Amino acid sequence: MGPLIALGLMSGTSADGVDAALIRTDGEAMFEFLGAITLPYSDKLRAELIKIAKQDVPLERVMLVERELTQAHVLACEQLKNEFAPHRHVDVIGFHGHTIRHDAKRQLTWQIGDAALLSSRLKTTVVSDFRRADIAAGGEGAPLAPLFHRQLFATSDEVTMVLNLGGVANVTWIGHDGLIAAGDTGPGCGLLDEWAMRHLNEPFDRDGVLSQTGKVDHSIVSKILEHDFFRRPIPKSADRYEFCFVDVDALQPGDGAATLCAVTVAGVVSAVEGLPARPESIWVTGGGAKHPLLLSMLREQLGNVQPIEAAGFRSDSLEAECFAWLAVRRLRHLPTSLPETTGCKIATCGGAVTESPTS
Repeated sequence: MGPLIALGLMSGTSADGVDAALIRTDGEAMFEFLGAITLPYSDKLRAELIKIAKQDVPLERVMLVERELTQAHVLACEQLKNEFAPHRHVDVIGFHGHTIRHDAKRQLTWQIGDAALLSSRLKTTVVSDFRRADIAAGGEGAPLAPLFHRQLFATSDEVTMVLNLGGVANVTWIGHDGLIAAGDTGPGCGLLDEWAMRHLNEPFDRDGVLSQTGKVDHSIVSKILEHDFFRRPIPKSADRYEFCFVDVDALQPGDGAATLCAVTVAGVVSAVEGLPARPESIWVTGGGAKHPLLLSMLREQLGNVQPIEAAGFRSDSLEAECFAWLAVRRLRHLPTSLPETTGCKIATCGGAVTESPTS
């Protein structure tokens, strides 16, 4: 099988929209970026996604939201293809869906999204449900980007770490000779986003306007780090809403925001201390890559920390690119996770294939 045109889709736990990316790849070293877009969700859909991820709601409501979510993904695919590849055939779509539950301890994970509807509307083979095979093999089911990260930095001479600051934070450590370690480290921007909505009526702390006015309550940070999650070594994973024990409600808005930033950074630093070797360069992606206080705190603690754009990659679309790449790996029966990245017992090839109606 030669290189394929693959379209990747990612709906992160921030629930702000669909990231869609188009690449040409063999699922290994051959990689060509063709284009990417972000299609924001309506306020109504975003609110529904957050609600069903946080609360018990009627199953019919989940099904209706899943259909609306899938229709948004169809639109994103159509817009992306029309803009960047109107005359090219897309061979496969990597469809992560939207996570509404993730509980690795109980081997439970659920990403909503109707792969059959997506495939039917776009007349394209779809790879979806990437996590369950890893969980069935004894893994955490996440994170799934580490093998992609390793390929991106395959030619680096340095011990490297990719830090993704999404709703949950996770790291990929890349050593010499292909050595790899990965896992979630704690809250990313999810708690900070909720705090900003509560105090600014904004979906996130844009440019750090709230957090940079406050002071960190280090006693709260120290207490939070005593929680069992932070004591466990990677590989490990978490749900965005797993960190309800992080409580800054008694603080003023700016102090609470600054303290939440410090909690995120402390989780990352704790994970770094357990790595095989200290990374010489750290590349940050995800929404937190644009947050000035998070970056300054990380640099103070860890040294050479830069947005991943400085390495020539694209933070806004990186996870979508990853799921396009993973979809091709699934078609080629190549591993999508390893014991070192998720704790699975054996290298695992994950993803359910929904064949194109015309294939």
